[in-house]
Amino acid sequence: MGNIRITKQFSFETGHALYGYDGKCKNVHGHSYKLSVTVIGKPISDSGNVKFGMVIDFGDLKKIVKTEIVDVFDHATVFNKNTPHVELAKELQVRGHNVLLVDYQPTSEMMVIDFADKIKSLLPSHIALHSLKLQETDTSFAEWYASDNKPL
Repeated sequence: MGNIRITKQFSFETGHALYGYDGKCKNVHGHSYKLSVTVIGKPISDSGNVKFGMVIDFGDLKKIVKTEIVDVFDHATVFNKNTPHVELAKELQVRGHNVLLVDYQPTSEMMVIDFADKIKSLLPSHIALHSLKLQETDTSFAEWYASDNKPL
């Protein structure tokens, strides 16, 4: 039996600011992100298995992505902890805001790399992460493909 790709889509609201950027995105603002997660594997061929015919149960994939990404990033504001935004982050946290401090500039490109690492580490060994698409607006998105990220 051949490999099959399955995709599950998620959405969440996140704010961010790009420190040092020369455009409007240097200001704190937010997006309604859409994340498409595609995994690849062979459907389970054991007819005695309750997940017979599935590559992975969509519910199991949902648990991974919801726990690691959606529940963490939804309605949070993300700042690079290595910038002066850390002072703003501290002030917002004191006021009860959900703030995430990350090791990278919180662009869609860097977020999708972070998400790929988190998801890959939790997938069952017989399933591989094929790709991610993180849509920031209706017309702008970043994509991560396993085939583009193989070790040299």
